[in-house]
Amino acid sequence: MGNSYAGQLKSARFEEALHNSIEASLRSSSGDPQPIFTQLYLEPEAYPDVKPKADMPLQGEEGQDPLNSHSSNDMEELEDDDDSDSSSPPLPYLQTPAPDGCCTLDGFCQAGKDLRLVTIAAEPIEVPAGFELVGAKSPSIPEHILVCAVDRRFLPDENGKNALLGFSGNCVGCGEKGFRYFTEFSNHINLKLSTQPKKQKHLKYYLVKNSQGALCKGPLICWKDSKTRQFSSSVLTSKPSSSSSLSSKENGGTSGHSSSPFSLSDSPPTRMAQASSVFFGSQDLGRDCSFLKPLASTPGNKTLPIVPTALRVNGPTNSLGVDVHTSLLSPSQVSLVPQAQGYRTPDLGDSPVSSAMNSGPPKKRHRSWHPSTLVPVPPTAVPVPAIRPIVGSPGSVLAVSSPQPLAAGVIQPQPVNAGETVIVPENLLNSSGVRPVILIGHGTLPYFYGNVGNIVVSPLLVSCYKSSQLTEKNLETLGLHSSQMLSVEMMILLTLQYLARLASNQIPLREELEQIVLKAMLCCPGNPAISPSQLPWLARLEASVSGGSVQVVVTHNSLGEGISESLRSLSEGPQHQQRLPTYVVIICASKMNGNEFCVLVLGKYQARALAEGMLTTNEFLKEISYELITGKVGVLASHFKTTSLGDNLDKQLVRYQRRRKGQVIQPYQGDVTENINSQEPASMSPPPDTVELLNRVFQIYPAQLTVARSLLSQVCSIADSGTQNLDLGRFCKVDFLVLVPPSHILVHQTAQRIRQSGVLVDLGNEDTSTAHQKSEKYVVRLDADVHTKMEAFMKKVKQNPYTLFVLIHDNSHVDLTSALSGSVCHGELQGLADRVVNCQEVLDAMNLLVLQVSCFPYTLQTHQSRISIHNEIHWPSSDHLQREQPPHELVYFGLRDYSCSLQWGVASPILRCDDAFEKMVHTLLERHPHLHSMVIRSYLLIQQYTEAMMALTSSPSLRDHITPETLAMVEDLINAPSREGSQGRGHMLLVRVPSLQLAMLARERLEDVRDKLGLQLCFAVLLGSPASELNLSRNFINFLRTWRGFQNEEWVPHTYEDLEGLPCIIILTGKDPLGETFPRSLKYTDLRLIDSSYLTRTALEQEVGLACTYVSLDVVQESKTSTAPRESDGEKTTGSLNDGDELERPQSNGSAATRTSGSLAENGVSSSDLADSFQKPSTSTSQPEGLVTSDVATLTEGFKQECDSLGSQLSSNPLKAPNAPPSNYSSSSSSSPSTSSSSTQRPSQSTQCGRASKCSRVSPRTVILSRAAYNLLSGESGSQLSSFSLLPHADVSWSSPLRPLITHNLQRADQSLYYRQWTVARQHHADYEAPPVPHPRRLLLSGPPQVGKTGAYLQFLRILFRMLIRLLEVDVYDDEEDEEAETTDATTPPNTQWPDIEDIRKLPFDPNPRDPKFRKASPVYSDKMPKLFKAEFKKEGENQAQGKRVTKSIRLSRFAAHNAFHHCEQCHQYCEAVPTTQLSECSLHAFTFCSSMLGEEVQLQFFIPKAKEQHFVFSHQGSHLESLRLPLVSTKDPDLLKSPIFTPTTGRQEHGLLNLFHTMEGATHLHILVVKQFEMPHYRKYWPNHILLVLPAMFNSAGVGAARFMIKELSYHNLELERNRLEEQGVKRQDVWPFIVMMDDSCVLWSTFQPTDGSETSDGSSGITNVSLKTVLQHMENTPKISLYAICGVRKWSSSLAHKTPQHPFSRCHLHDLVLLNVDLTQNVQYDLNRYDCEEVDFNLRVNSSGLLICRFNNIFLMKKHIPVGGKKDFVVKPKLVEIENKAPISPSQYVCAPDSEQTLLDAPAQFLLENFLQSCSHRLFPKAVQNRNNPVLSIDSYLNLSPEISVCYINSRPHSTNLNHQGLVFSGLLLYLCDSFVVSGLLKNFRFLKGATLCVICQDRSSLRQTIVRLELEDEWQFRLRDEFQTANCSEDRPLYFLTGRHV
Repeated sequence: MGNSYAGQLKSARFEEALHNSIEASLRSSSGDPQPIFTQLYLEPEAYPDVKPKADMPLQGEEGQDPLNSHSSNDMEELEDDDDSDSSSPPLPYLQTPAPDGCCTLDGFCQAGKDLRLVTIAAEPIEVPAGFELVGAKSPSIPEHILVCAVDRRFLPDENGKNALLGFSGNCVGCGEKGFRYFTEFSNHINLKLSTQPKKQKHLKYYLVKNSQGALCKGPLICWKDSKTRQFSSSVLTSKPSSSSSLSSKENGGTSGHSSSPFSLSDSPPTRMAQASSVFFGSQDLGRDCSFLKPLASTPGNKTLPIVPTALRVNGPTNSLGVDVHTSLLSPSQVSLVPQAQGYRTPDLGDSPVSSAMNSGPPKKRHRSWHPSTLVPVPPTAVPVPAIRPIVGSPGSVLAVSSPQPLAAGVIQPQPVNAGETVIVPENLLNSSGVRPVILIGHGTLPYFYGNVGNIVVSPLLVSCYKSSQLTEKNLETLGLHSSQMLSVEMMILLTLQYLARLASNQIPLREELEQIVLKAMLCCPGNPAISPSQLPWLARLEASVSGGSVQVVVTHNSLGEGISESLRSLSEGPQHQQRLPTYVVIICASKMNGNEFCVLVLGKYQARALAEGMLTTNEFLKEISYELITGKVGVLASHFKTTSLGDNLDKQLVRYQRRRKGQVIQPYQGDVTENINSQEPASMSPPPDTVELLNRVFQIYPAQLTVARSLLSQVCSIADSGTQNLDLGRFCKVDFLVLVPPSHILVHQTAQRIRQSGVLVDLGNEDTSTAHQKSEKYVVRLDADVHTKMEAFMKKVKQNPYTLFVLIHDNSHVDLTSALSGSVCHGELQGLADRVVNCQEVLDAMNLLVLQVSCFPYTLQTHQSRISIHNEIHWPSSDHLQREQPPHELVYFGLRDYSCSLQWGVASPILRCDDAFEKMVHTLLERHPHLHSMVIRSYLLIQQYTEAMMALTSSPSLRDHITPETLAMVEDLINAPSREGSQGRGHMLLVRVPSLQLAMLARERLEDVRDKLGLQLCFAVLLGSPASELNLSRNFINFLRTWRGFQNEEWVPHTYEDLEGLPCIIILTGKDPLGETFPRSLKYTDLRLIDSSYLTRTALEQEVGLACTYVSLDVVQESKTSTAPRESDGEKTTGSLNDGDELERPQSNGSAATRTSGSLAENGVSSSDLADSFQKPSTSTSQPEGLVTSDVATLTEGFKQECDSLGSQLSSNPLKAPNAPPSNYSSSSSSSPSTSSSSTQRPSQSTQCGRASKCSRVSPRTVILSRAAYNLLSGESGSQLSSFSLLPHADVSWSSPLRPLITHNLQRADQSLYYRQWTVARQHHADYEAPPVPHPRRLLLSGPPQVGKTGAYLQFLRILFRMLIRLLEVDVYDDEEDEEAETTDATTPPNTQWPDIEDIRKLPFDPNPRDPKFRKASPVYSDKMPKLFKAEFKKEGENQAQGKRVTKSIRLSRFAAHNAFHHCEQCHQYCEAVPTTQLSECSLHAFTFCSSMLGEEVQLQFFIPKAKEQHFVFSHQGSHLESLRLPLVSTKDPDLLKSPIFTPTTGRQEHGLLNLFHTMEGATHLHILVVKQFEMPHYRKYWPNHILLVLPAMFNSAGVGAARFMIKELSYHNLELERNRLEEQGVKRQDVWPFIVMMDDSCVLWSTFQPTDGSETSDGSSGITNVSLKTVLQHMENTPKISLYAICGVRKWSSSLAHKTPQHPFSRCHLHDLVLLNVDLTQNVQYDLNRYDCEEVDFNLRVNSSGLLICRFNNIFLMKKHIPVGGKKDFVVKPKLVEIENKAPISPSQYVCAPDSEQTLLDAPAQFLLENFLQSCSHRLFPKAVQNRNNPVLSIDSYLNLSPEISVCYINSRPHSTNLNHQGLVFSGLLLYLCDSFVVSGLLKNFRFLKGATLCVICQDRSSLRQTIVRLELEDEWQFRLRDEFQTANCSEDRPLYFLTGRHV
């Protein structure tokens, strides 16, 4: 039969079982097949975990029944299944129901595409190489031919031969590829067959193209010759495949799939009669298999004689290379009449495995073949070759290419020598009750033949004996050298000693023996030689201490002799021996081969445990299903039909049910004797008086915040790494998708967390109204539908390059199988994660991060890991925190705590082993050796629970027959709801039953017994299956709704947490627990079924992980009082806050509201800044459940900052005071606030509800284990090793036979290092072929189970978004300018666009610099100045000196200017050099002109990129730069910007906002960067496409004044050149555009004020809109009569402007930062080229006093970015001579000194020292002026900053200048700074000074100082002293400035 059942049976073994059970029932006289099969397995709902891959068909069946056997000479039936011509009646064929939503039309495939030849004959059909188009016939539409594409290897040649068995085809309609079974293909194309689908029957014609190129029917496919194939019984030959690649495939198919590693090329070998059945037909035995395809003979070898039935494994004596495994629990599975078995070579590092062989594509199954172990081999049987693998170096990959001789490792037939064969006795299992396990040791194992199904060969310990193969590097790591290797004799003695030491309930463990071997090597370096005569004696001596459990057998010929002897004595039955030994160690002391040995395990428990341990989880679940289907459990089931007292169970229950007469037991009452009528329950609800509402609050805890920040800082460091793997600067949005294992409950749980966290609203992905419904859209199960959802997601990723997507793969350790090992489209559910997470699209997307989250990350941490070790984030361990916590605080209680709890010494430990149960199991195991132990354990467990219920209700006499553990749990379950104060709430009991079939059986049985006993209202029984939703009866749902206060009738529980408080038994099924969170009411976890099949760390720990949770600290501390304090461990986490310290999710604030000062270093993503700079993850409140107020008064600053709870006290309850302590349970529908302690919420259980009592204590859950699991978990204290020393996961293997011991206190990061060094991925693992370099955008978050990882990654998404917004935000200066008093009488209406020149002339000029950047500058005296300093001025001044300017974070608009970190598709040509046009493409031009001011020629250098040359005029030769083109005043072009933009910049090549592309809206503009000569290479590197104007070298240490001076001089000179050039073309001189723009490198955003009609806009700001710089400049350039203005400028923005309209649209005042400068009008007014500071104020005063117009547009605002680097950043003033370097900072008072003094001279420009000295120390120079506004200091022709305490009165000495009327003004001082010839003594005579006023004259050198004193006749009115002369503290070559002070007389 094909594998097409719709139930859970997609595997070869099931099919065979089904096939045969149906066939048997047809042939038997009885009626129907067994009902159990129908009811359990043909349900249409698929269950993923029980359908592993069916690559290897199965040809053996349970052979216990001689009636089922067939004579084996029915050759035709053996080889060919085709029964089309046979006379046997057709088998009824069970057609699979098509999946929901599929097309079932005849002639169409299930995807709805037409396949009929008539309709698609002319369409182009893509046929892959190696495929043929063939026609199939459907019985339902005989008139049509359906078109299919089939691999031609599976079709016959023209002779009807050489068609490979099996099938491989594609659907030509929908294009689905890779159908490996004709059955599935026939279903897909809707053939609708009534008989078994067969390719021979239904594939009829080849399809060919006719002359028109259309498809038409071709010749018939010639299948018939296949019927006549005959078998040669003498010799088998094989034409070797010209390129059969044989790879020793390490560890074939651990998770139950085994894909073939062979590429069968052009010439498949001729079939090898029945021998092929051994190899090609051997079924999937799964784990660790190397599938080797035997070639029967090769050129150069004579054909070998075939020897009768035997199977042989051989190898060199130094290392035994075999691993045998028969069907463990159905003995005669192997498909030979005399049963034989395939062998293989285990590779280095193999673990216990099963072995199998496979060749290429899948084969057809053989119908009606029932070999039997009970029937002797008939003489006509086909001979089977004896087989021995010749073992090469283990671990090598073997490749065979003919015609060379066969390489080592290829299995080939060999002649057999007598004496090397072992006949396995018949009935071995039946007679002895044990299936012996042979543990391979060292040497050559014999051939086995006969009843080989009854033995198992295991390579469990073989690697322990391979220490000779350790590499030098590994030896060095282990501290060994090659001389310390142990001899074989030592190994034998060590093994003996180890086995003798094992307890009767322990099994040998590879890892344990490896540690013993390692210790022996380290402790006993020398190896004393042991003579052949000593070894047997020593061995027997060691065995004698075992008390008979270990026996030594010594032989001298071969190991086979000893094995044969032992098996014979075993089969003769135990009557010949008093007691069977548990282990027989067989030593062969052969003279030729040296000592060889192996171990025969005969202990019933040990042999069974070792055999079962060799199966993967998939395999043993398959095994269990098989046993249930075939009815093997019948004997066991009938045993349990009676109670322990011998009564018939069902009859007793029915009797009791009748006695109750329809009454059921009343819940919530104190006694099980009170009954009510069974009709009442639907209306029942819990006792109403004290029902406290359960409710949910989502909060983020400190540990989660820490983890979220660690993740973020790791993302930043990826971005910072300089590898271009992640460019955070380009993203402005975050989106995500969570992948979870295929569990409905997990999807609901994760969606609920997403809903409650509000993260969707915070990320702006959904609005408040939709977030609730859409949260499920963000969680995807890894099931068959995942591909469509992932395609949609990846489409979104591609379409949104500016969104950073995070793909979160939660519980990523589940199913990490390679996609090649699993097939998705055919119902296989393995390898899905690999297909999704490791697909090329995901790997290549630059805007996608993959975050893998796991509590057991070991399978992700192999040598081939795809995740860089630097990208691992581990949950913090914070054991030390516990000491300061209040006793009722919750702490995490994890796996290590469970292990440690065994030392607490309490009466009832929380980790227990039910020894009474184990004893019962042992008895049953001995009685039923054929059944898997889990089946036996399950049946016993069901009986225990059943009888416990009966004992508590109807049959108290059963109490003595139930284990105390079971009784206590059931009693607690039934009685807890009626206890005082419980309000009807009870406990949850979790029973873990991995097999779905057994779990369904258990639920059905327990529910049935519960109902018959009348307990249906007391507790619920639920099946917790990942494949289905929770199914709960209505009355229990009513209870849950009442407890929650929900009014909604529709509400049903979706997650286990929703069952909080409900008394229930949950039977949790599925291969693995998948990470679901259980409610706090879970009290008991029953893991008694988890036994020795769970021998990997992940498998065992994830089961116990079900019980991990947060518990009250005092519970743990009380328990620990008796034990000593222990070291901290890697899992202990506490993230708790005090009672009032709950962190609530606060209100969302708009993007601009970051309230942060301090900036990220520009938009450059620097992880150091970022980790601390998101002052707030903006969050939102929107859950329907409502939130709770949060009292954050006691929060630490960090969390306050992070969660921003301060301003967002939200109460879901109007009655609640804003500072009420946060309540754990509150609800939007509750009417009174609950008073429970808030501390009972912990991260993972954040949505759970505890008991709402004032001091509710949460205790750890009780875990009940099997003995095997208990021994491993108590390993630290017990004798055995602990679970963390086991192999970490079934999909990985150890890379070396010996390794250092892993200790329990190893932190998670160290464990990762350990596993990366010592484990490798197996061949079917997704990482097996991972690229050598880890993926850069993949992270791993690991933390213990149920610790709160979901909350942490949701918080990470939130702060990642905040950070990206911070990168898209900018800190701009936000300080108001000082308002001037209202005195103007100008009448310009407030909404005028442009200034009127006459109105502007009437406006007074405000000389005082009011911009906040001049707060530390001297005020300028004017008539309107307030006469008094503000009282707080002095204090404010001091504060300003220390304090920083106020900044505000603003979201960048699309018109922003950007720095070098900005990259986007639109502007990359603007900024970045095209690779072909490198820097050489820039041309360097010198431009020379004569500066009247400098009095010399100046040469400037221009770097002009080729693309910008059109802005310049060059001489005819093209080399000499003549001028910069200027437009005309009259030009009107809406896209034209007339003014060239000059930006002086220094030290900001990265951070300066020099990218004007967006703010110019992409328009052409001329932008020139003015840079110092030494910085030119840096600016060229970062801005290769910008024009650079390089200042002469003499300005390298000059200030910004020099740059402004040179820009203005150059511009005027250029204006003259352009006027001359254009005049020749007939243009008037006045018509040439005279303006330039001078703009700082920190101008970032521009906005305008649009006066509205008085109504405010929605955001509260009255009409401020962002505009581009282009708009601003064009607006100013379009001003009427623009040529009459000297300077135009704009106002600095501040946040207060949003709330008040500018009083006047224009004003005359100081302009700076961005000015439109008329170089023609200001020809005679210069910037002071010496200045470092206040050069703009100085220039503006000079322009205004020259009678020129300055106009500021008050409706246009400029935002300036706070850039902490470069610009006017102060020089570090240091001493000139380094020898006398003084660590103390130099104060400004030391910047000047007496001439020729010995004072330390400084290395800084003289002007810089002078300006800083005046700013800091002017109060000494002008004591009378300090805080005296009425008597300012007179400053002639210049403005210098004398500190904010001293006012300055500016007077221009030029004739015709407009100055302040100084009549009546008395000055407190006079400042003459570098005064020129316009200052004459007559001018000074006009001013009056106070008595004692002071004078300061500053000159370039001492001689000019003296000349100035004389020329201005200063000595007439001012008194000088010799000691009043000073100089700046420079040395003479730095040309210090000199000044003289004097007093007025």
